[in-house]
Amino acid sequence: MRALANEVAKNLVLAGIGSLTILDDQLVTEDDLGSQFFISELYVGMNRAAAAASQVRALNPRVALSVDMENILLKPPEFYSMFDMVIATDLDLAPLSTINAACRFVNRPFYAAGSHGMYGFIFADLITHDYVIEREKSNMPTELKAETMTRSIVATSTKEENGKQIEMVTKREIYSPINLANTSPLQAEQLSSRRRKLQVPPLLTCLRALWEFQALTQQSLPTHSHADLELFTKLATEKHKELQLPPETLRSEFLRSFLQNVGSEIAPVTAFLGGQLAQDVINVLGQREQPIQNFLLFDSEDSKGPVYALHPIFPPLDVPLV
Repeated sequence: MRALANEVAKNLVLAGIGSLTILDDQLVTEDDLGSQFFISELYVGMNRAAAAASQVRALNPRVALSVDMENILLKPPEFYSMFDMVIATDLDLAPLSTINAACRFVNRPFYAAGSHGMYGFIFADLITHDYVIEREKSNMPTELKAETMTRSIVATSTKEENGKQIEMVTKREIYSPINLANTSPLQAEQLSSRRRKLQVPPLLTCLRALWEFQALTQQSLPTHSHADLELFTKLATEKHKELQLPPETLRSEFLRSFLQNVGSEIAPVTAFLGGQLAQDVINVLGQREQPIQNFLLFDSEDSKGPVYALHPIFPPLDVPLV
């Protein structure tokens, strides 16, 4: 229950979600006091989930709140089947991938999110998700077809509302797990021109480099040692090239800023990410509006939060496999 998890829990509870389970096996430290509003110095040394529980309950006593203080990685896949949605925050890629795989095993939607000072991300793997868009019915019939690589129109119906014919269009989005999304290319439209490539934030590169750094070194975060900085810079350069992005967009100033922010928490950033994530969860549960597909990247220095659909490329069905 770090700052981002606090924001997600706060928004979901205030929205009146039916039940919520908060899980954390870590203890409150003095470092937590600067960015979390559910705890105080009285709770230092206590389990973080248990320490936050009373304040979370006070926000909306009608929400059924449960606390779990066990290590999430010790949970079997069947554990996740009791939930409608699973949200994991501020974890390394390896545990995120493990939780994501377990959620897919029991067919449960999964979100991941993390904050690093001025920067952050939200990832969604809803497996397959249907949602309804309502709009005024046009004279042209809506065709049931694929709109993008991941989105299709699968059904339509109509209703009358205030004397107008309203069309309800059911769309279906398909998703990829985080371990595949992390190695997938940008979509062709983002690579179609130099102008579009220049708009892709280097934050995507740095997140991939951070997760690769963690896998190679078994460290949670890079230190300020020369060896760590050299390795991270090398990995970022490689990831940037893999994404086919212009070298000049990976500036040394941004690398320095990212490394200075990595692992830290800034309240306005976690508030934005927590609000966006909670709103998306509520929309998904209500099957209204298009959800995040599938990586939202937030750079508070630019006040931008673009979303990129990162999926493996598969050959068209009419192309023979060799």
